Amino acid sequence: MKFNLFTLLFLIATFSYVVTMMWLNMRQVKSVLNSFNKVPGEFVEKITLKQHQKAADYTIAKLKINHLEILFSTLVLLAWTLGGGLDYLDNIWRSLIDNTLVIGVGFIISLMVISILIDLPFSLYRTFVLEVKFGFNKTTIATFISDIFKSFILALVIGVPLLYVILYLMNAIGTYWWLYVWLVITGFSLLMLWLYPTFIAPLFNKFKPLKNQKLKTKIDKLLERTGFKSDGIFVMDGSKRSSHGNAYFTGIGKNKRIVFFDTLLKDMKNKEIEAILAHELGHFHHKHIRKQIIISFLTSLIGLALLGYLIKQPWFFYGLGISEISNHTALVLFGLIIPMFSFVIKPISNASSRKHEFEADAFAIKHTNANNLVSSLIKLYRDNASTLTPDRLYSAFHDSHPSASIRINHLKEAIQ
Repeated sequence: MKFNLFTLLFLIATFSYVVTMMWLNMRQVKSVLNSFNKVPGEFVEKITLKQHQKAADYTIAKLKINHLEILFSTLVLLAWTLGGGLDYLDNIWRSLIDNTLVIGVGFIISLMVISILIDLPFSLYRTFVLEVKFGFNKTTIATFISDIFKSFILALVIGVPLLYVILYLMNAIGTYWWLYVWLVITGFSLLMLWLYPTFIAPLFNKFKPLKNQKLKTKIDKLLERTGFKSDGIFVMDGSKRSSHGNAYFTGIGKNKRIVFFDTLLKDMKNKEIEAILAHELGHFHHKHIRKQIIISFLTSLIGLALLGYLIKQPWFFYGLGISEISNHTALVLFGLIIPMFSFVIKPISNASSRKHEFEADAFAIKHTNANNLVSSLIKLYRDNASTLTPDRLYSAFHDSHPSASIRINHLKEAIQ
């Protein structure tokens, strides 16, 4: 291990990340507890004190486990890097195989398996202790194991060829390998967006056409007057894993689907579902999805260009515990440490996302009744046990949606 200036910068960034995240968590706990015994005025008629306190307890319980996850994941990161874990794993593969590309793919896949095993206790706790305690979990042990197995097989089938191509380009192209890799990743991402609704999502859930004819007629009229076309309206068996409700759009081009969780349909009136859908259509109307995809691609391009510089710097490897420079260790190192340096810009992306939510709300109340959107959102906050009183700074770092009070008051002002 050769400590250098970059080692110091990495430690400073990691310490700053941990301190900031823990501080934000404590602020969130304080904010939630301060309003524990009082429902905010705009929700008094729709949410009982008992429901409000359940949301507070649920939020605090999640924060407690997040405290542990932050500390534990940081220790694991330091063990992989400065502790020599990555270097040790890399040397094992080098001792077994001579082919550089196979070493790289094997190294990354084995790291992925170890990471899944390390995270497994937290996943088990969240699913079978935390979610059970608050009455949300519907996942069986069989489903849990099946999901892990399917995800792993899918990662092998899709990930191994992609990793091989990326590492091949890094070895073969020369200085501007990162541009070619970016083109491959961009093309692959677009392909996955197109394939996901029809071929990947059905591996984990069942999707059935919407049977409620009154609701379907209402939705068809909404789609017609907003000029939106989709590949169908489907109901997903979300209740197979959780009682949380949701709705989403998926896919690109002509291969787009509207998906409702069955748990959402059970608790909402038709007019409220129409309002939720109108909000989602607002995202498409304002091209929010397209903008997010473009920003994601530009971010990955900048990231790969930065990696293209770092991969030529021995101090990058030696300062993070790697004794032998290679493309595959560079990829892994970059992926592991970039969150420590980039977390400070999270409020910027979240602010943009919240702006999009307001725009989608404005679109929704042009095409449906605003009161229906308000009532549907309140039901979602209530049924998902979402806190109504988040801390302002915590929300800035963690929430892509406006806080409940701000959003509801914004909609009520529009109604007036």
